Amino acid sequence: MDHIHRISSEPLDIVTIYNIFNDNKKLQLSDELTKKIEDCKAYLDKKLANNKDPMYGINTGFGSLYNVKISNTDLTKLQENLVMSHACGTGDRVPESVVKVMLLLKIRSLSFGHSGVQLKTVHRLIDFFNNDIFPVVFKQGSLGASGDLAPLAHLALPLLGKGKVVHKDVVYEASEILEKFGWEPIKLQAKEGLALLNGTQFMSAYGVYLLLMSHKTSYLADIVASISLDAFDGRLDPFHDLVHAIRPHPGQRKVARRFNELLKGSELVSRAKEHVQDPYSFRCIPQVHGATKDTLDFVEKIILTEINSVTDNPNIFSEEDLIISGGNFHGQPLALVLDYLKIAMAEIGNISERRIFQLVSGLRGLPPFLVDNPGLNSGFMIPQYTAASIVSANKQLATPASVDSIVSSNGQEDHVSMGANAATQAYDVIRNVERIIAIELLNASQAIEFRRPFKTSPLLESFLAEYRKSVPFIKEDEVLHDAIEASIHFMKTLEIEIEELFLNTYGLDCY
Repeated sequence: MDHIHRISSEPLDIVTIYNIFNDNKKLQLSDELTKKIEDCKAYLDKKLANNKDPMYGINTGFGSLYNVKISNTDLTKLQENLVMSHACGTGDRVPESVVKVMLLLKIRSLSFGHSGVQLKTVHRLIDFFNNDIFPVVFKQGSLGASGDLAPLAHLALPLLGKGKVVHKDVVYEASEILEKFGWEPIKLQAKEGLALLNGTQFMSAYGVYLLLMSHKTSYLADIVASISLDAFDGRLDPFHDLVHAIRPHPGQRKVARRFNELLKGSELVSRAKEHVQDPYSFRCIPQVHGATKDTLDFVEKIILTEINSVTDNPNIFSEEDLIISGGNFHGQPLALVLDYLKIAMAEIGNISERRIFQLVSGLRGLPPFLVDNPGLNSGFMIPQYTAASIVSANKQLATPASVDSIVSSNGQEDHVSMGANAATQAYDVIRNVERIIAIELLNASQAIEFRRPFKTSPLLESFLAEYRKSVPFIKEDEVLHDAIEASIHFMKTLEIEIEELFLNTYGLDCY
């Protein structure tokens, strides 16, 4: 297996990124992009030497100070001051897994040769990535418009030997890590600070990470819902392909076909039914789960465009002899789709909680609250409360962040995307959905036991057998927090082949 990923002009996609991280690949710049970085830097140096006109962010102040000309002798100080002054993030630390994606995407954006950075600056970011050195970045501070200024400033600080980093789960001063690895601090040159800070890599890194989380959670939601359907003595008729052929949304058809495969060979689903219809939370699983999958496909298209783009400012076009100040750092495309992602994934949790409610309601031959001796035992009464409270929290988190804007930079930056808030909210939403689905699995696996000796499908029986190694059947009241946490852990650590998520699952094309 090739343990090197060569950064080239080939577009990054989600599966490639997954494989970079899953296989712990090291990064290496291609010769083609090395030349682009060097050519762009040479052009900028020549432009500075021969042009006395102000060029925004290169020899001027920033934001509303755009009209303040800076002497060429102070350009390094200008860029270093920019990084230090903008490193004012606060709140919780960004997970190292997300910071590593930030590093990858910032390297990617700078490598296109439109940013004017030194080659050694990009190489140092690659050194950080390859050695699992993660700058300490904070969740709060970005408006998602002039790029993710505060988070990216914290990402850039260690280049200067400032700020903190995490290496092998230990927090170090950046200066200690540079000394440990024998690296000199980078001396930033014209425009480099701005190139490092302007960009959407905080939002887009979250977007990439959340897509991977969402695809897995959505897939597991299908598996768990199929167990719930069988435990509830549900009907398979609503999953018939003819129903979905006349409303052919791709996600809807995929879910319906998946359920037929998941439940193939089930004794329970093939039994004669006394009821002619199921509640919507069962009958409409293809429509609800499928709509979320179609949303994920749309979100992915936007994020892929973003991570294969140049998002700093100003942009340098050496072949056209132009340096143009534009607005590619504005996070509106990401803000909108991250809000859409929040809503779509919150609905997976919403419908899951309704299935939990149905399972504990004492219907269709199941005991109330899925326990013997209800009354003496409260059983699974309160896990439904827990799921309901999480669903309610998600409804609040799913309120769009992108409809808000606050004027900043003394009026110069008068419309912002709030995409960074959408990103961190989406993270919380999806973590919450993982918990709800885990509670549904706890309930569904319990309910299935009350259907014995009948069995669900061989595939689902195998899944449940693995689950039972972590979460046993609950015979009488006990501390259910422990069972819920064990169920969450099982779901989070369950290994799923990437092909099942992105390529072909049960013979179905994802794209």
